[in-house]
Amino acid sequence: MDRPFFLRIDLMLSLLLSLFLAVRTQKLEKMREEFKKLRDDSMELNLLLNKKNQYLMEKQETEVHLATLKERNRIAREIHDNVGHMLSRSILQLGALKALNHDSSLSAPLSELHKTLNTAMDSIRTSVHGLQESSVSLRDSVAEIIHGYPEYTVDLEYDISEPPPQNLQFCFASIIKEAFTNASKHSDAARIRLVLREHPSFYQLLFEDDGSTAPKSYSSGMGLLNMKERIESFHGTINITFERGFKIFITVPRNTASYQPGGKS
Repeated sequence: MDRPFFLRIDLMLSLLLSLFLAVRTQKLEKMREEFKKLRDDSMELNLLLNKKNQYLMEKQETEVHLATLKERNRIAREIHDNVGHMLSRSILQLGALKALNHDSSLSAPLSELHKTLNTAMDSIRTSVHGLQESSVSLRDSVAEIIHGYPEYTVDLEYDISEPPPQNLQFCFASIIKEAFTNASKHSDAARIRLVLREHPSFYQLLFEDDGSTAPKSYSSGMGLLNMKERIESFHGTINITFERGFKIFITVPRNTASYQPGGKS
């Protein structure tokens, strides 16, 4: 056999080997890519599961806390309606008994009993007030409102260390609820930013969405007049605009935040 023949054989073997190695390399690269994708999918799934578990834990904690607050409120009502009512009757009956009493030896004991019942009544009022104060939390109310609108991605910034006065908590919670209701009815938004912040001299509330469709009349209607009346009763300011989304900006001075209907503070 001549030398060119062997060269052709070597060349063919080299080509076959190269082809084999190329196919094998391609298969290894494909397997590597599949492994990488599987690893990434697994990591992403683990992250999603961790996030879901965290969400469920937070949701459970919130629901337990809200249930506790509701139970406190129920107990406060029970004490006020039952024990408070019986004490009030006892005080009235004792007052009538003192008016009818003609035995001077009973005057001092009856007066002392009257004083004791009044002290007990004051203690009941203080306890009920304390339970009612602790049964309503602005932060929990906000969390409950947000939970009722899962269709939105909500960026919440809550920066209030000490709870505001009770009436202002109710006011802010009502306005936030109304704002979410308006967004669901009149906006095409998908994301909402909610800010609650305290400053040295005032409280701040900001609600804004990323909607692109302006309400037909956002300066009136849609419960917004009610919002304005509520904030003005606290001598606060409220600005409602539509600039790249619907926006409500509120400030309430801290020195008027304890306003109560009827002019009390």
